[in-house]
Amino acid sequence: MKVPVFRGSSVAIVTPFDKEGKVNYAKFHELVDKQIAGGTAAITVCGTTGESATLDDEEHLALIKDCIDYVAGRVKVIAGSGSNDTRHALYLSKACEEFGADALLVVTPYYNKTSQHGLVKHYEYLADNVHTPIIVYSVPSRTGMSASVDTLKALSKHPMINGVKDANSNIGGVAATLAACGDELNVWSGNDDETVAMMALGAQGVISVWANVDPRGVADLTAACLRGDFASAAAMQLKAYSLIKSLFIETNPMPVKAAMNMMGMEVGGVRGPLCELLPENEAKLRAKLLEYGLIK
Repeated sequence: MKVPVFRGSSVAIVTPFDKEGKVNYAKFHELVDKQIAGGTAAITVCGTTGESATLDDEEHLALIKDCIDYVAGRVKVIAGSGSNDTRHALYLSKACEEFGADALLVVTPYYNKTSQHGLVKHYEYLADNVHTPIIVYSVPSRTGMSASVDTLKALSKHPMINGVKDANSNIGGVAATLAACGDELNVWSGNDDETVAMMALGAQGVISVWANVDPRGVADLTAACLRGDFASAAAMQLKAYSLIKSLFIETNPMPVKAAMNMMGMEVGGVRGPLCELLPENEAKLRAKLLEYGLIK
């Protein structure tokens, strides 16, 4: 049995930028403190929501080191270290390991993609060369490919492959993965609107976008699941459904950063090619935040 890196809610934390477009570390620390106070069990830094695609290596690694140092063991830190170049993924992973990351979030290779056999080789190569647990990130809407059940079953045999963040939008596939891998592979939801369903099947929690605006809500929902109170968790999930959908009204993290700015968090803008929301979508998002009492 593999002990999960975390159970419950991990925020896929945004990267705040200042007016010059540089990483705003003071604001980042505020966000981390807010998450920990809200019951978040792990900070996932430099993931998709953290705009890792437009952070250069210096920024990427500096932010991860800063996060680990600032968190100082209060919760787990999961470092995004994936790449579509296996060598580059290993470079990032080794650096994050040296900083003291609790786990590495490694997305499936994108653009050039690979075969399922290539995926196994990619992850096994990384796992053979680090001593930090790896979480496979399967998100075909971003990368153009997902890790198959057979691939995950093969990877589950490696002691350093701790689990998978599943953002495939396929509950049947989650069931198939859990049936095939048992307790040798932990599963986390990669989609906020599927957390309860996945945890009912045996997932350990969620790596969440929603938690950026409502850390306590996500923490409470996952806590209810972990204690087996799926009726309460389902009620929370359904209540938050339209809010969650509004956070994806355009490409993530454009809406969630806009929402956080509406809430007074002052996280700055997004880096191109991401951009501000269309006015009509901004209005819809603001209305939803008002409805949920997140702004006045």
